[in-house]
Amino acid sequence: MATPANNRLSLGPDAARQLATTTKTTPQMRGITPRYLLRAMPWVDVESGVYRVNRRRTYVLGDDRITTYSDDSGHHVVPGDLREVPYLCDCDDALLSELAGNFTEVTFEAGQNLATEGESMDRLWVIVRGRAEKRLTGRYGEDALLEVVGDGQFFDLGAWTRGEAMPYRVQALTPGVALCVERNALASLTGRDEALRAAVDAYSAGEGPEAGSEAAIELTGGHVGEPELPATFVDYEDAPREYHMTLAQTTLRVHSRVADLYNGPMDQTRTQANLTVQALRERQENLMLNHPEFGLFNSVSAGQRVQSRTGAPTPDDLDELLARVWKQPGYFVAHPRAIAAFGRECTRRGVPPVTDSRFGSPLLTWRGVPLLPSDKVRFANGAGLGAGTTEILLMRMGEAEQGVVGLRPAGVPDEVEPGLSQRNMGTDQKGITSYLMTAYFNTAVLVEDAVAVLQNVEVSKYHDYS
Repeated sequence: MATPANNRLSLGPDAARQLATTTKTTPQMRGITPRYLLRAMPWVDVESGVYRVNRRRTYVLGDDRITTYSDDSGHHVVPGDLREVPYLCDCDDALLSELAGNFTEVTFEAGQNLATEGESMDRLWVIVRGRAEKRLTGRYGEDALLEVVGDGQFFDLGAWTRGEAMPYRVQALTPGVALCVERNALASLTGRDEALRAAVDAYSAGEGPEAGSEAAIELTGGHVGEPELPATFVDYEDAPREYHMTLAQTTLRVHSRVADLYNGPMDQTRTQANLTVQALRERQENLMLNHPEFGLFNSVSAGQRVQSRTGAPTPDDLDELLARVWKQPGYFVAHPRAIAAFGRECTRRGVPPVTDSRFGSPLLTWRGVPLLPSDKVRFANGAGLGAGTTEILLMRMGEAEQGVVGLRPAGVPDEVEPGLSQRNMGTDQKGITSYLMTAYFNTAVLVEDAVAVLQNVEVSKYHDYS
């Protein structure tokens, strides 16, 4: 016979719980990630607060991208960004605006020929949206792929400027939009501006250094006898880049009543500080990747940018990155969805990537180089839910390898972690104690070929394996 609920024979669990002590966890935080980039980064302790990167003199002429914008009337070239064309870098704004006004909008479809090898190049193409591939006929008649070009890139400047035949053909891989300008628009400007005509003539004659080339060091080798040896010196940059410490910062407030009365079994101030430190480190990793001035994705030089050929990240695309950073490549950095998309492409080809244990976790690798996942890698043209495109970064690491290094101060007052301080700012009249939480850091790319990026990576492509 069942005992009624109001005639219990022993103490009930709900009442007994009032006398029991619970086992508690520390406060959990969903926003904490493994932060593999911070763990993989070789850190340099900066004594003076400024890190100067001295380099051999290098000729930098632009980033090979012309920026465009859209309004109700269509797509347009940003006049000032035409200075990416070497001989237009010193032009005044009026000439650039006039040339920008001569661009006309052209739409193209996948498979359409945009330029034909051997034909005269009468138009300069600037791709607004879409992808196209440059191909040519090889020495023995084979079809050779030169490069995939995408948003903002232009072709072919040399043939258009000189009025020569195209050295390759260009075929659209996707539907898209481009802006084109006729060669006579340039001729009209050079006919009125002596300085521009001289700059165009110098470019056409092949005078001046190439972008990305270093100042020459005169040498000789393989000689016999007693020839006169060349005299030389190594020229340095006149204005080397300097990296100042940037920071992530906040003020943590803890009421003295909370710190005094509710301080066991866990220290409230320490728990609050620990969670704040986690948030600061998350923001630090985000800035190291995406900051417009020193972020790694924004520190990639023109020749180190690769366009995905089919949209999805394929083994061929990552091999192309490895060809750009072939000197001791260290790590890929990508969004977890991009790594998953790469895994699908490998599975489809029957070449599943090897898994290696790094930082206590299993990570995919390609050609022995680990792929570090980070949710800080941004998506463009979408919300990151399969609608946009992302990028994959490849880095060489370390100061001795002329690669990528992280920067932090050698020591700061009230330091609780390397480069991170917690400074007591006192207690106000309301009994609230404030702590200034500051993380100092920066990143530096020592040589341009230390980083490369795969752009316009699509993550929404799936396959039917049945």
